[in-house]
Amino acid sequence: MTLALDAAAQDLLFREARTANTFTDEPVTDEQVQAIYDLVKYGPTAFNQTPLRITLVRSAEARERLVKHMAEGNQPKTAAAPLVAILSADNEFHEELPALLPHFPQAKDLFFGERPVREQSAVLNAALQAAYFIIGVRAAGLAAGPMTGLDFAGVQKEFLDDDHTPLMVVNIGKPGEDAWFPRSPRLAYEDVVTTV
Repeated sequence: MTLALDAAAQDLLFREARTANTFTDEPVTDEQVQAIYDLVKYGPTAFNQTPLRITLVRSAEARERLVKHMAEGNQPKTAAAPLVAILSADNEFHEELPALLPHFPQAKDLFFGERPVREQSAVLNAALQAAYFIIGVRAAGLAAGPMTGLDFAGVQKEFLDDDHTPLMVVNIGKPGEDAWFPRSPRLAYEDVVTTV
């Protein structure tokens, strides 16, 4: 075996995992979300920055406000999921760098003093963290339904501020009946990997 993870873990995280479209009514607890975050926070990012922000949409009123900003096909899924998370990038992440990168605290101003540079780095690294988050949801035995079919400006105005850029909405829960579409094809190794 060439991978350190056993086959069951590989299946749980990748081969058998899919984007869920339906969920059971079983709730997702704050303890589960904290366990997910406490695992995935160790995923690598540039300069150890941590721009990902997670907004848990729990109340019926907040859910209603979010659903109206989702694409029509995503509205029923978002309305019915046990938990919905808005994942966003904090464009002011650099303020935390002196604590997160104690051996190089000057990185805050040296590399991220300008807002456009920060925004680009925040989106890239928060997207990495969002991918880790989805894998963490799977590691918790739950299913994730990440979606980018939404009105980003509307979600930002409704739930965030100008310092946060929305990336995606993720429905979270135990997969329900007919949760999965058939597995779509993937590119072969030879189509992706080039050796120089």
